[in-house]
Amino acid sequence: MKDKLQHLRQRIDAIDARLVRLLNERTKAAVAIGRLKHAAGEEIYAPHREEAVLTRVAAKSTGPLTEQALRAIYREIMSAALALEKPLVIAYLGPEATYSHMAAVKKFGSSLQYEPMPSIADVFTEVAKGRADYGVVPIENSTEGAVTHTYDMFVDSDLKVCAQILLPIRHNLMSAGPRAEIKKLYSIAQVFAQCRQWLQLNLPHVEMVEVSSSTRAAEIAKTESGAGALASALAAEKYGLTIHDANIQDSSENVTRFLVIGRRYSPRTGKDKTSLMFAVQDRVGALHDCIEAFKRFKINMTKIESRPSKKKAWEYYFFVDVAGHCDDARVKKALAELAKHTMFVKILGSYPNVNG
Repeated sequence: MKDKLQHLRQRIDAIDARLVRLLNERTKAAVAIGRLKHAAGEEIYAPHREEAVLTRVAAKSTGPLTEQALRAIYREIMSAALALEKPLVIAYLGPEATYSHMAAVKKFGSSLQYEPMPSIADVFTEVAKGRADYGVVPIENSTEGAVTHTYDMFVDSDLKVCAQILLPIRHNLMSAGPRAEIKKLYSIAQVFAQCRQWLQLNLPHVEMVEVSSSTRAAEIAKTESGAGALASALAAEKYGLTIHDANIQDSSENVTRFLVIGRRYSPRTGKDKTSLMFAVQDRVGALHDCIEAFKRFKINMTKIESRPSKKKAWEYYFFVDVAGHCDDARVKKALAELAKHTMFVKILGSYPNVNG
C-alpha cells in the first residue's frame, strides 16, 4: 500500500512539474499576444476567442474531468494571463459577495481587480469614463423578470454588450447562532420573493426585513442577536456564518442573466446573440411590422421587453434579443427592414450566445 501510494505521488509530482512549465510557456505566449493587441489598439479581453478556447479544450478531453471542471480550470489560467497582459479592472453591482460579484468572478476568474459599485448607473459610469475596463450588471432573472434599471441605462449610453453570464442562483438561510434562535430575517425584496413558498412553510412567524443587498443582510446577521439572512454561500463565507438550509429558492431553475459591458462588442463566432433597442412610430400595426422584419429573414427573436421612454407619455422603447450577429448578412437585412418601421434602431451589442 505505502509503495503504491509513494509511486502515485511521485508520478503526480512529475506531472505537476511538466504542468507548471507548460503553463508558464502558455502564459508567455498569451502575454506576447496581449502586447501585440495593445500596440494595435485592440481590446485585450476577447470573449469570442475565450469561448473558442474553452470549447476546443472541452472537445479534446476524454475524461474523467467534466467539461464544467475544465472550463473552470482554464478560466483561471486565462484570468492569470489577463492580469499579466494588462491589469484589468472589472466594475460590478456591489457590495462584495453579491451574486453580481459571483457572476463577475465566474466570467473573468479570480486574478483580476474587482471594484464594487453602489448602483447600476455607477457601473456604467466607471466603464464609460475608463476607470474600469468592463462592467457586470444584472439584466433579468428567470423567475422575477427584467432588471428595468439596466435596460434604462442603455438608452443614453454608448457602451456595448460584449458578453453574457448565466448564473444559477442558490439562496441560503444563514446566521451566526442556532437556527432555532432566528427571530428576524434580512435580505432584499427579490430574494424574499424567490423563496416565498419555502419561507411560508418553514419560517412562517419570522419577521422579514428588507435591506440594500443580500451581503448587507449577512453583515447584519453576523452581529445582531436573533438575526438571520438569506444570501449567497460566498456571503456566508465572508462573514463566517453557518448555513442552516441551502438552496431554498422555490424554483430549481432560478437563473440570473448578467451582461458584460465594454466599449466594443465581440466579433462573430458563428453562435452569437444580438441585443438592440428601437422606438416604434405612433401608428396602428407598427410593432407588428417590426417583428415581421425578423420573421421575413428567419431571425429568431428570443426576447422582447418594453420600457417607457420617460420623455413623452405613452411612448415606449422596445428591447429585443435575436439570434445571430449584427454582421451576419441575414441580420443586417432584418435590421435594415426594421429601420423602415421605427423612429430609430440602436444596436446594444453582439456577443457569444453561451452560458458563460
